[in-house]
Amino acid sequence: MSRWIRLVAAVICVCWAGISQEVSRPAAEADAADYILGADDEIGVWVSGAEDLNGKPSRIDATGTVKLPLVGTIRAAGRTAAQLSADLTEKLDRYYQSPQVIVSVLSYGSQPVSILGEVTNPGIQQLRGRKTLSEMLAMAGGLKQDAGYTATITRRLEWGAIPLKNAKTDDSGEFSIAEVDLDSMVNGRQTASDILIKPRDKIMVPRGQMVYVMGEVERSGGFVLKERDGISALQALSLAGGMRNTASAKHARILRATTPGGEREELPLNVSDLMAGRIKDVVLKPDDVLLIPNSQSKKVAVRTLEALLQTATGIVIWRTAR
Repeated sequence: MSRWIRLVAAVICVCWAGISQEVSRPAAEADAADYILGADDEIGVWVSGAEDLNGKPSRIDATGTVKLPLVGTIRAAGRTAAQLSADLTEKLDRYYQSPQVIVSVLSYGSQPVSILGEVTNPGIQQLRGRKTLSEMLAMAGGLKQDAGYTATITRRLEWGAIPLKNAKTDDSGEFSIAEVDLDSMVNGRQTASDILIKPRDKIMVPRGQMVYVMGEVERSGGFVLKERDGISALQALSLAGGMRNTASAKHARILRATTPGGEREELPLNVSDLMAGRIKDVVLKPDDVLLIPNSQSKKVAVRTLEALLQTATGIVIWRTAR
């Protein structure tokens, strides 16, 4: 009985110390049950009555094998922790009477997923069981405000083609690439696009194309475009909550970059005539700035505005629902 008490105590201590911070959560424990071991995963083995073996970290090498006391080298990659426990129970039966074996993953390293671009915490996340695209994005801290409305997934063909209609094989013939409409996926209009992610997938969330509405409007800032071809000036004004009473609608202008990162040309726009229907609406292109000056001065520090846009300092980014 005493050896079982020691075994249980050892397992509890390891879990409490944080084999992995995620493993302590119920969802992560469920994931661990079907997690497939692989190279660079680190495991710990607990055997009833084997204090000299219990809890010592052992890393699965590049060949998919791990070396353990008494057992020697055994294949671990491609198996779950439960399957490996069963194999070890059989091999240790010659040394211990009816051994009880527990295998736990101490650290994950075999199933990296790259999540790059406009997410809160870009970098490498480890798959721990079955994870969908939305779950992986959540693990990366979610989308930033200036994230676009699509994500691109790149997958090695050894895992099969991405199960989406727009998936295509790249020129090298080694990767499957597909684009996902994040807005439709999150809002439940395209639940099938919330696909399962595979090891070594790369998820790229680009920065969204934006237009800016600055000056005497209710919600000054940048607005992420849902479509790539831009929106009209009236639509942009609507997103910005309309003009304030202090606005000089006749002296509005569009600031448009003539070269990437270069100076902007100023295009005059009489918003009063536009709203009255006396002139046609104007399409704002990505990165355009619709500037509504104050009726008092009718002057705007354009260079200061350009500096703000280049550094994003003080610019509020708005995302709008479809």
